[in-house]
Amino acid sequence: MPGFIFKKGRIGLVSKSGTLTYEAVDQLTKAGLGQTTAIGIGGDPIIGTTTKEAVELLMNDPETEGIVMIGEIGGGMEAEAAHWIKANGNRKPVVGFIAGQTAPKGRRMGHAGVIIGGADDTAEAKMRILRECGVHVVESPP
Repeated sequence: MPGFIFKKGRIGLVSKSGTLTYEAVDQLTKAGLGQTTAIGIGGDPIIGTTTKEAVELLMNDPETEGIVMIGEIGGGMEAEAAHWIKANGNRKPVVGFIAGQTAPKGRRMGHAGVIIGGADDTAEAKMRILRECGVHVVESPP
């Protein structure tokens, strides 16, 4: 990612999408909010850090005042993170976005991590779960 888009700030970011990681970082910088940490975990089936682990780190970071969580269709990491937020108390505002809302059902998209395997893997289901757990869900990136 180009270093000039990053700016020290107060928002933590975790993203399952590489492209949306730097897009969100750029928008946070342009909005004057900056970032405490930006974690691009990717959407591949085998990863090193889960969305929940990243959200937990950001929630416990005293410099982070708010969290942006970007997910995508396929898998259950966003729901796991949302349930953790609800169970542990949403101590900071969390904004969530799920990419892939217009993806055709039943079709393989992008990479192996974007295979919709069940009813809770769809964008609609993930957005519903996030809302139920207290995450402010946006329909599209600004």
